[in-house]
Amino acid sequence: MIEGKVLEQVRGFLTSRIILTAAELDLFTRLDKEGATADDLVAELVCDSRGLTRLLDCLVTLELLSKEGDLYQPTSRGALLSSGHPETELPMVLHLNHLWDSWSGLTDTVKTGVNPKRKPIAERGKDSLKAFIGAMHVVGRSLSKEIADAYDLFPFKRLLDIGGATGTYTIAFLEKHPEMTAVLFDLPDVISWAEEKLGAEGLLQRVELVAGDFYQDELPEGCDLALLSAIIHQNSPEENLKLYKKIYRALLAGGKVLIRDHVMDPERTYPPQGTFFAINMLVNTKGGDTYTYDEIKDTLETAGFVEVRLVRKGERMDCLVEAKKVE
Repeated sequence: MIEGKVLEQVRGFLTSRIILTAAELDLFTRLDKEGATADDLVAELVCDSRGLTRLLDCLVTLELLSKEGDLYQPTSRGALLSSGHPETELPMVLHLNHLWDSWSGLTDTVKTGVNPKRKPIAERGKDSLKAFIGAMHVVGRSLSKEIADAYDLFPFKRLLDIGGATGTYTIAFLEKHPEMTAVLFDLPDVISWAEEKLGAEGLLQRVELVAGDFYQDELPEGCDLALLSAIIHQNSPEENLKLYKKIYRALLAGGKVLIRDHVMDPERTYPPQGTFFAINMLVNTKGGDTYTYDEIKDTLETAGFVEVRLVRKGERMDCLVEAKKVE
């Protein structure tokens, strides 16, 4: 029945809220170290006994926890939400938890064009920023390697990773191209996290870390490839034009910019994830959006770039657009 499918979609928020609350309480990290009873957790986390017990039992039905007698422990799926898991997905879940409030303002946003519940990430504090950066690493762990394999990096000598976070794509590109060096440009707090990550990967000698804000500052010069990975969707067209002009000034002659993002079809209904992400930008940014290829191409050409090409199509924010600075 169509009605059944619609109601199934609507009820999805119930499952989401349960998992988000468990992540807020960091239950999976606690239980991954050692199983516990509800009474143990009530005392440790200072929670209401009935409330926490009902939450734990529901997590069992979602197959994220197991229950033997009174003892709760994470399943293999639930363990992915522990901060101690080597492939933890907890940062992404915590980032999604931050989105809960802003998405609750969607009706007002659609009616008025302004979300009264929107709070820029810079105003949410360092913990929120860290959750966002961690979420980007979760998303990029495997995709960055896929992108590095799909794009011919070997003509390039030096990468400028703009808003590069903890260096997920820098790492993938440098591992793919052993002769390449890089400059990673991001906010001061993020640079310290990038230094830690790049150090752990043994790549600090090949990466120059530069702190700055691409909305306010000029970009480091001397690179022949600039990467904008999941950046343009957070910007308005005017902001992207200003950023493209900065990239054009910073690149060596003949250098290229590579954009990774959703690239929408002319009707703006494909890829499906891109339509959801457009809503995400609607409620969380002042002017961000997902863009069609023609919109991206026109703005790049206005900034001075030539030979704009869509070099990869995809559904997972894995489209690639390339453009060249005049030699």
